[in-house]
Amino acid sequence: MRQVRLGRRGPVVSRFCLGLLPLGPLQADLPRGEAVRLLEEALAAGVTFFDTAETYRTYPLVRDVLRPPAVVATKAYAYTYEGMRESLRRALVETGRDHMDLFLLHEQESRLTLAGHAEALRCLVEARRAGVVGAVGVSTHSPAVVDAAAEMEEVDVIHPLVNRLGLGLLDGTLAEMLTAVAKAARAGKGIYAMKVLGGGHLAVGSGLGSVRPESEAASAASPVEEAFAFVRDIPDIHAVAVGAKTREELLYDIALLEGGAPRHVLDVMAAKVGVQLRRLLIEEWCAGCGECVKACRYGAISLVPGPAGGNGRAVVDQSRCVLCGYCAAACRDFCIKVV
Repeated sequence: MRQVRLGRRGPVVSRFCLGLLPLGPLQADLPRGEAVRLLEEALAAGVTFFDTAETYRTYPLVRDVLRPPAVVATKAYAYTYEGMRESLRRALVETGRDHMDLFLLHEQESRLTLAGHAEALRCLVEARRAGVVGAVGVSTHSPAVVDAAAEMEEVDVIHPLVNRLGLGLLDGTLAEMLTAVAKAARAGKGIYAMKVLGGGHLAVGSGLGSVRPESEAASAASPVEEAFAFVRDIPDIHAVAVGAKTREELLYDIALLEGGAPRHVLDVMAAKVGVQLRRLLIEEWCAGCGECVKACRYGAISLVPGPAGGNGRAVVDQSRCVLCGYCAAACRDFCIKVV
């Protein structure tokens, strides 16, 4: 497993970062024993970098399995100084750590959003100075945020959405994102990418996953291999965060990011993993409060009217959904899940 430094001030990590979102209640909600075994498999395979967030509700897994020297990145939506201080306190208490390796502002949408989180960022910078946080960063689906963060001395690491078709980008194109990522890397920022498979759309050989840029020659590689090869070959990306729910999926993803595995080995691994189509499930008991609609950045969820003018219920356009699961975090009745 290759080890890299995340920019000028970030930690040394494995190039493969295991994302914990699929393990938690917003997505697969794996039984505790299965989740623990998967993390132990990752550690045994040489993974030293793990990504979570306050909203993922996976801090207990970090506490029970991911002890130092495993490097853990977390994120929070807090935008005030006091709110971020509380998010940092909660992260330390619930993970059982006295130091967070990497703490990010979660899902910054625009330059305006980034400016509105100035006090939360100040809290993290002071925590870094005090030795409670190792590095400070931002996560985003927006090229404009990457471009702005590249110029900010406070920011050490950026966690941007990057995939071969630009699926899930906000207010920008893939070319703009790659230009911003290159700028940030030149400025010494650590870059670890997310959504390499576009929320699962690029993992299948039909629909969105079958679309290829005109400049890309046809090959025998599977859509999953093409997706990983794209990010693997971008020199400005230091690490890549990928979610996995099974040992087979984990090892296959590692092999694809590391590169160099023989064709017959990849074929065997791919057969074990199979094509696992995922979708967003909204249960029948949805009360139609609309909080999920407000939480969705992609316009994938809408409300259909109920009988006699009632609230109705939420419905999802699967073609627009990137399976981030953030709508599930906003659901007060726990009726949304990625399955």
